[in-house]
Amino acid sequence: MAANMPRVVIIGAGFGGITVAQSLADAPVDVTVVDRHNFHYFQPLLYQVATAALSPADIAWPIRGILRRQTNTTVLMADVTGVDTDARLVHAGSVTIPYDYLVLATGATHSYFGHPEWASVAPGLKQIEDATAIRRRILMAFEKAELIEDAADQHRLLTFVVVGGGPTGVEMAGAIAEVAHHALPAEFRRIDPHAARVILIEAGPRLLPAFPADLSDYARQALERMGVEVQTSARVIKCDEQGVDLEDTRIEAGTIVWAAGVVASPAAEWIGVESDRAGRVKVGPDLTVPSRPEIFAIGDTAAVIDADGKIAPGIAPAAKQMGRYVAEVIAARTSDRTPPGAFRYRHQGDLATIGRKAAVVRLDHVHLKGFPGWLFWGFAHIYFLIGLRNRAVVAFSWFWNYLTYQRGARLIVDSPEAQEAAQAEKVRPQASSIEVSRESRRDQATPSGADWR
Repeated sequence: MAANMPRVVIIGAGFGGITVAQSLADAPVDVTVVDRHNFHYFQPLLYQVATAALSPADIAWPIRGILRRQTNTTVLMADVTGVDTDARLVHAGSVTIPYDYLVLATGATHSYFGHPEWASVAPGLKQIEDATAIRRRILMAFEKAELIEDAADQHRLLTFVVVGGGPTGVEMAGAIAEVAHHALPAEFRRIDPHAARVILIEAGPRLLPAFPADLSDYARQALERMGVEVQTSARVIKCDEQGVDLEDTRIEAGTIVWAAGVVASPAAEWIGVESDRAGRVKVGPDLTVPSRPEIFAIGDTAAVIDADGKIAPGIAPAAKQMGRYVAEVIAARTSDRTPPGAFRYRHQGDLATIGRKAAVVRLDHVHLKGFPGWLFWGFAHIYFLIGLRNRAVVAFSWFWNYLTYQRGARLIVDSPEAQEAAQAEKVRPQASSIEVSRESRRDQATPSGADWR
């Protein structure tokens, strides 16, 4: 790599960040992708991991593997802690990464509307770790109910509350109902999984508020046919380990899943710029930060206003469009070409699945629902998966689930805390030798004294 090539640092390897890197494969730039994980994952299918339809490996791919053919790209697994915009340095622990162009594609996390204490009892669904933790909670609820005799405790354990009536909430509620009513009944002897109660709570007047009213109404009717209790115009005011409080009632529940809102990563704080109420960086027409033309923000990190004055949605197609656009701008600047005009988001449609043979799709003036919508939803999601292997595995898993009503990824593993404790106990007698070998490897292989892990 030529030493004088412009350095492009991309923070975040989601849809937006990966698209920027891939689109710069042939550009005369030195690209560095930084992410706290070593994998990219397909976030729209996290709920299927959480409900045991798919395994994490079915929807995730190593970042290095995705970018392995790009000789101008380096991948670093590191947790970014800040950015020095004057010195143009990204800080990631003990490592500093210089940049000429910086792309913030750090995504979003759960918003509990001023109640962060709810996070421990009502986990959201944004990471692979979230999905496996929720899967454990759902499956353990049935296992615990099988062990106890008290009817009230059984009823509470078999009550599942999903907070938020957007696509994630609708998909989670439908999937939990399918697990309870189809996958598990033949496997338990002391409880009846059919008796499980799934409740979907939405603060607004209807589900899927971004969809047309006819599709929203169909989603509600389909969920209710599946046995899901839908409560709209209902605001959660408290969550605890025993259930949720609404404004006028309380629901005792063993499992709560949060799908009610998101907030952007702290990228705006890193670079000291203005953000909107959701923490998104306010960007200009070319997706750059005002007064910082070398810094771009895309995807869930950015508040991108379209021609109608609306903010571009936080979905995969929007992030990919922004990623391609930013790559075009950077490639043009580094090649003395005229950059493209202002970014224009082109909405390609809205999709949400409700359950077996039921989904809603909006494509311009075309609305699909029921089985046609479900087929379209399935083909669209398989198309967005990376790699032939993952597409084949997911397609076969869905086909098998459709035929058998089974969920093949119903593994209950220890919680992260239990795993860490067990691992610490296992390696304690060998700690000194591990540290010696680690220091030896570092002396031999670490460049410039930096710990790249």
